[in-house]
Amino acid sequence: MLLLVDAGNTRIKWAIARHDAAPGDWVAHGAALHAELERLVPAWAGQGVTRAIVSNVAGAAMAAQLAAVLPVAPTWFAARAELAGLRNRYRHPEQLGSDRFAAALGARALAPGKALVVATCGTATTVDAVSAAGEFLGGMILPGLGLMLGALARGTAQLPQVAPGATPPVFADHTSAAILSGCLSAQAGAIERACAALPAALCIVSGGAAPGIAPLLAAPHRLVENIVLLGLHAAAPCLAAGAATDRTD
Repeated sequence: MLLLVDAGNTRIKWAIARHDAAPGDWVAHGAALHAELERLVPAWAGQGVTRAIVSNVAGAAMAAQLAAVLPVAPTWFAARAELAGLRNRYRHPEQLGSDRFAAALGARALAPGKALVVATCGTATTVDAVSAAGEFLGGMILPGLGLMLGALARGTAQLPQVAPGATPPVFADHTSAAILSGCLSAQAGAIERACAALPAALCIVSGGAAPGIAPLLAAPHRLVENIVLLGLHAAAPCLAAGAATDRTD
């Protein structure tokens, strides 16, 4: 069995698949907060895992914690100049976050031969572009929805902390709703700006905050769970176990 792990800034997402399974065809999957890492050990045990591929953007301490609990020594996934038909046009390809590169691979596996805008809406929101010819063109990084909401509460004297919730009207009639409306609009606006810059692109939206942001998009889009894991799965045949190195930037 193949274990796929996406260690993000807040949560650890994972999936287990047979070695010959198509990307996204998983026998089990789940997620846990960083503090709950130990409870993943029973979920992974007894699954016959013989290989693990890990994308980690949560830093060296998380890498060490993962290495201690994984059932096998992992392949640490990292961005590179080219992999699985995706050519990385980042100025320094190895500095691209492993999660962004994996998300682009996952989107391309879902829609080969199409221009793509790939938005992952988590602790940070990233919005990246892939050409129809398979070139990762670059993208944007902005605070995620939760960070935007928290920044307003921490950085002002009178604005309250607001939690994500039901989508308010654009022109909200009370302060909490106005804050949520503004932050949601900022998220959706960044994604739509990317779509406008890459006409005819298919927009793929993923991440924990995606269900609240995607309905606001005027651009055609597809909501996909676990796009990073999908990309790790798509990359697995091209990766020799232990050949990749980790990046956490």
